[in-house]
This record gives sequence, structure tokens and C-alpha cells, in this order.
Amino acid sequence: MNAKLKTKYALPAIACLLLVLGFVAYYLVAPLSSSKQTEYLYIDNDDTVDSVYAKLTPIANKHGLNGLRTIIRHSQYPDNIRTGRYAVEPSQGAFSLFRKLKNGQQTPLNLTIPSVRTIDRLSAELGKKLMLDSAEIMNALSDQAMCEKYGYDTTTIACMFIPNTYQIYWNVGLEKFFDRMQQESNNFWNDERKAKAEKMGLTPEQVITLASIIDEETANNDEKPQIAGMYLNRLWLKNSEYPNGMPLQADPTIKFAWKKFELRRIYNKLLSIDSPYNTYRNTGLPPGPIRIPSVAGIDAVLNYTHHNYLYMCAKEDFSGTHNFAATYSEHLQNAARYAKALNQRGIE
Repeated sequence: MNAKLKTKYALPAIACLLLVLGFVAYYLVAPLSSSKQTEYLYIDNDDTVDSVYAKLTPIANKHGLNGLRTIIRHSQYPDNIRTGRYAVEPSQGAFSLFRKLKNGQQTPLNLTIPSVRTIDRLSAELGKKLMLDSAEIMNALSDQAMCEKYGYDTTTIACMFIPNTYQIYWNVGLEKFFDRMQQESNNFWNDERKAKAEKMGLTPEQVITLASIIDEETANNDEKPQIAGMYLNRLWLKNSEYPNGMPLQADPTIKFAWKKFELRRIYNKLLSIDSPYNTYRNTGLPPGPIRIPSVAGIDAVLNYTHHNYLYMCAKEDFSGTHNFAATYSEHLQNAARYAKALNQRGIE
């Protein structure tokens, strides 16, 4: 074949190759995302290949999505869709994203366990952040056998959830999620924290229960160790007046017993409720935490301030801090000032 003939056939071949390479670059390699920041694609158990396309439509540009469709059309992906949370990077092409989806190479999320008051609220919050259904979580946390599997009961299961931030996969199964929370709880209760609790004569669950009360008393972390010291003084006090120990008399437990968290004032008529959480009628700690306490609250108990205070009352300036007293007569003076301030503001 002479040179002219070679050139005659070579040029179209090169043109065709360039056309193919251009197609590959334009549809398969060029950035698929129309966003300048990382977006996330959530694929759950109900998704089909069409719903995956629908979820990608707001994220992907037209040619990138067409390229992905072309690849998927020639694959087994529609029959093997894998759930998960997938990062769609600004520079990522259709072929790169396809490999992620096909191999289940999802991106973990940062899950923050919220410091909430009730198990149903915890379930609802987790249901918003994970593929798990909130009702499924709630049913599991309300099941005695499930709680016992992890060393708790239905009143103490909240102790397993330490409100930190954890990297976890969005599509984690319920059992694996609980296993992870138990592992994180064990990590949190290191030798130092366990030794402090043991020295106080408290179990980790009792420390968490007391911390939950303290967190309800104040959001001021600096004051929490002092409040912890006051409640521990009550818990440990035994004399002729309190042979079985002084009741904690913690107002937050009354709110919890009534499930009326909005209460601003605790009147005597509310103190008669027949509940194990009524710390005016029962001595000792309630059977479990009244919320998931903060790490600051837990550490405030473990590092409580040593003092002789037995009473406290919110300050009349509504600063969120408290006046402390060693005697009941002094406490009554503090309480009178606070009651006057409430009345002046018309707070019921």
C-alpha cells in the first residue's frame, strides 16, 4: 500500500478515534456534577435505577447524567443497586461515580448523638440522620430483651448513648448501630472515669443518671460540678432527720415524671405524683436518666466540687445560675427572692 493510500485510510481512522475519545472525555470523564461543592446521593432499599437517576438530576449536568446512563445500560447495576450515602465530588466523572455506586464505596457521615430528654425523641432524631426507621429504633429501645442484651433495661438504655460525634455509615443496620454505640460507650468509660465512679460508690449508669438531672438544672458548664457536689451531699447524707438519706428533691425529675418539660415553677400539688422519678417522695437516684446528658454533665459528676451545700435555688436575676446554701433557713431566703422575681414577671 503506497503512502497516499495509507494516508487516505489513516486520516478517517484518526478522526474516528478522536471522536470516540472526545465522547469518552465529554460524557464519561468530564465532571458530572453541576455543583462547585461535594453533594451527596442517598440510595435506600426502595430505590430503583430510575429513582437513582431522579435523585441525581438536581446534582448532575445533562451530559454527565447521559454518560452515566450509557454505562449503567451496559452493566448489571440495575439488578444490584447498593444502598448508601455516596459523595459526588465536583471533579468526578460519570465513570468514577459508577464505580462508586457499583462497588458500594459510600462515604460515612458525622453522626452526633443528641442530648435529648426522651427515647422517642432520640429515635426521631436518629431516624432523620440514618436510613433506619424511627419507629424501628423506638421499638428496639423499648424492648426489655434487647436492652438486656447490651447490659441495660428500658429505664437505663439511654446510658449507652454518649453524645459525641461519630463517623458512621448512613445505611448501618440496627444491630450494628447498637453494637457501635456500646463500643463507643465502653471507650468513653475508660479506666480513669470508672475509677472515679467506683471511688464515689456509683456505677456508670448512676453517674449518667445524676448528670442528666444536672444538665436539666443548668446549661452553665462551670456551675455543674458545684451542683453535682450538692446533690452528692444529699445522696450521701444520713442523720437522725434522714435515716435513709436525704431525698434529692430535684425539680427536673418532677417535670420528667409528669412529662411536662415546659414547667417553670414546681408547686406542691405536683410533688404528690406516684412515680419512681419523684425524688421528693423517694430517696436515692431515680431508676434511670431523665435525658441523655452531655459529656460536660457526666464529667461534672466525676469531678464534683467538694463543699457543704445542701440546697440551691435559681438566682433572682434569671442568669441561669444558682444561689447555694448550707442551711435550710438560708435556702428559704434565697427561695423567697426567686419567688418574688417570678411573681414580678408574671411567670406561672
